[in-house]
This record gives sequence, structure tokens and C-alpha cells, in this order.
Amino acid sequence: MTAHALAGALADDGRRRIFAAIVLGSTSAAEVAKRTGLPTRSVLTGLRRLADAGLVAGADGALTVDEASLRAAARDGRPADDAEPADDPVLRTFLRAGVLVGLPAQRGRRRVLLAHIAQRSFEPGTRYPERAVDDALKPWCAAGGSDHATLRRYLVDERLLSREHGVYQRVAEEKPLTGH
Repeated sequence: MTAHALAGALADDGRRRIFAAIVLGSTSAAEVAKRTGLPTRSVLTGLRRLADAGLVAGADGALTVDEASLRAAARDGRPADDAEPADDPVLRTFLRAGVLVGLPAQRGRRRVLLAHIAQRSFEPGTRYPERAVDDALKPWCAAGGSDHATLRRYLVDERLLSREHGVYQRVAEEKPLTGH
């Protein structure tokens, strides 16, 4: 189970209620339906999805949380030590396994992060329609640290991407300023 699969399995309110009922001791679909107030059909569908994600096990008809699977996901989901550029504290702080966990409030730090995203997402000299820019930025936002429209706006505002008639292009890198 990956963090993405876990988040997907628990993204639905009904499945979260089903999972919570099992955590609180419900061991059958009927008990889960009674505790959650959900229709039995919805409970069965939710249970199937939770089982597919590795969250719930049903040994001999007794529903339980699949704790071994959750522990394995927590252990395997840790980013490798070299998953992020260790030499830059801004990137270490705001990226986890290549996903944005937040945006710095301070403009200088935000620019470092945005320059990293622009370098990794867009080739210099290539023209991108807005949809392609959005598709390139959405994976950065998977953890909810920002949204792709905000990133796109910041990239344009910081002149890391240029925009003309709905077509974007990565701006040539400037030499770093000295004396700051």
C-alpha cells in the first residue's frame, strides 16, 4: 500500500466512517452499517475498497484493521535519505519525496522552491499550453501543500515562466545576484 492508495481509500467520507467503525470494534458488515447509519450496499462497496487498499482484513468473516499492512506502508513510505537535495534547507523543509508539503511565506525561500520546481518540470525553449503546465504542476501538489493554479501564478509572477496568449515557456535562468 502506498500513501497515495491510503489517501485514495480514505478520501471518501463513507469509507472513513466504515474504517472508523472497524477501528472501534465492529466486526461485520451489519455492525458497520448499524454503527455508521450507511446502507448495507454502501458498506459492502466501501469494505471492498478498503480491503483492496490493504486497510481492512476479513479473516473468517471478522473484520479487522490490517495493522501489518499499515505498518508496512508507514515503513516503506519513508523517503530515502537521498530523495531530496540535502544541501538546500528550503527544499528539505518544503518537499517530501518530490511532493510539495507547503509554500514558504518568505519570498526568497519561495523563489528557491519555485526555481527547483520550474527546473524539474519544464524544459527551456519548449512552449507549453496551459493544460500541459497544469498537468506538470499537479503531481507537486499531491500532498495538499498548494494547488497547481497557485504554483502556476507564482512561477509567472517570479518570472520563472513566461505567459503569452495562454502559452507558457520556461524563462532562461539568470545569473545569481551577489551581495545579498
